[in-house]
Amino acid sequence: MKEVSVPALVPPATEGNLTDLIVNRAHFEPERVMLSRPMGEGWQTVSARTLEAEVRAVAKGLIAAGIKSGDRIGLLSRTRYEWTIMDFAIWFAGGVVVPVYETSSAEQIQWILEDSGAVGIVVETPAHAALVETVKTANLKNVWVITEDALAQLSASGSSISDDQVTQRRNTLRPETLATLIYTSGTTGKPKGVQLTHANFLAECGNVVEGASDLFLRPGGSTLLFLPLAHVFGRMIEIGAIRAGLHLAHCSDPVGRLMPDLASFKPNFVLSVPRIFEKIYNGAEAKADAAGKGKIFRKAAGVAIAYSEGLQNGHISTGLRIQHALFDKLVYSKIRHIMGGNVDAAISGGAPLGDNVARFFLGVGIHVLQGYGMTETCGPHTFGRDDDPPETRRGSFGRALDEVATTVR
Repeated sequence: MKEVSVPALVPPATEGNLTDLIVNRAHFEPERVMLSRPMGEGWQTVSARTLEAEVRAVAKGLIAAGIKSGDRIGLLSRTRYEWTIMDFAIWFAGGVVVPVYETSSAEQIQWILEDSGAVGIVVETPAHAALVETVKTANLKNVWVITEDALAQLSASGSSISDDQVTQRRNTLRPETLATLIYTSGTTGKPKGVQLTHANFLAECGNVVEGASDLFLRPGGSTLLFLPLAHVFGRMIEIGAIRAGLHLAHCSDPVGRLMPDLASFKPNFVLSVPRIFEKIYNGAEAKADAAGKGKIFRKAAGVAIAYSEGLQNGHISTGLRIQHALFDKLVYSKIRHIMGGNVDAAISGGAPLGDNVARFFLGVGIHVLQGYGMTETCGPHTFGRDDDPPETRRGSFGRALDEVATTVR
């Protein structure tokens, strides 16, 4: 048995909480673009000042509705702009967020509401509200529906609550205060709520942002989030983006809207799972086959893989460079265009990514970093980085994340 530990890039928090990420950004960089919300076929940018004002207004509505410090509030929705607003608004009100997958059954919803003791829940649609109604628990007093203007209603109902009252609620939160209960898949019985504190997320996201500073802290950087925010992986990116001041947008319909949203938002990097990368690769190959250009695509794929190997071992022949430049015009640029045109890096998690697929994307100009983690570790436990030795990059989830001790058996 071998234990590997890596010193922290960001020391553990001894004061403060997650709401400080928004308050401090609004104070020091009020006009910085933090998020974009869907607006027709385009996007409307949201500044740090506007973000804080909207989160604070919704928090006032929660307080007016009787939410007390430490109360658990369910959040059942697809990944969307309102998810992030509600996430931080619940914390501003002193509450604890209990994510629920929008695909959950009535039985699963009932168990999570009962086990967490949730006193309220925010759902996405009237259909979700109707489902909750069938399993409504004794503690549950409020159900808010996002598509029925829940945020506007909460903001209006909280108009009598002062800023000082919200500040008092925020100040009750300490690093050790519970921030969220994330329920596991329940493979060995009923789902169990993993307790994660404000300190857990501050440490995790702080070290991820600093460890992957080329992604999170790049000038003008942006990411489109389409993985479930009910999962700790998506949640870590959400909070990490807020911490870093990274321009964040959400895609609520990865099946129907992902490609149009990538094309219009044009992120620099994305967070995904292996099947998305495999789908892009297989789709491009199938399209080439249908057009009678399958042989060209497979030749281009082979060149991309060889080129990626050259990048990693530090030697690329002149002939390979010429071939790569040719296929960049014919094939690779089209792959990048599918992903919005600006993506040059991605983070893949949830399962191993095939070696050839990872090398193909690197050769195309999109570096896919892989990570491994658990809900209990607040997200990534190990993470592949550009400065990893070549022998540890391929087929590996990288080194232990900073501030993590890893035991290998």
